Amino acid sequence: MVDRVTATPEALALLDRLAARHGPLILHLSGGCCDGTAPLCLPRGEFRMGGGDLCLGLVGETPFCMGASTYGYWAHCQVILDVIQARSGGFSLEAPDGVRFAARARLFTDEETAQLTPPTPADRL
Repeated sequence: MVDRVTATPEALALLDRLAARHGPLILHLSGGCCDGTAPLCLPRGEFRMGGGDLCLGLVGETPFCMGASTYGYWAHCQVILDVIQARSGGFSLEAPDGVRFAARARLFTDEETAQLTPPTPADRL
């Protein structure tokens, strides 16, 4: 089985540090910010999911979600969560560290596409 979302070791380490400081987290990729490649990292429960939000899977122990309209662009790609050295202009928890999360994409092969399960509604988290 292939995962819809994965992460670099750097992203996993940053999520671990942030979770140690802030408790359980959630990642949400919006279609509007930074060309849709900068997911927000927030304490779980402080971001209200909409009825159209989908959960693509877990990054470590952190759910990775996006809106259904954004998912339309990412449906054929594996999301790879990474970290880059850049100041974030938003409310994401990693901003004070001088870094931000970045979502990269890798197209699924035909074989991988056949193995994919649909994302789950995020309101079931």
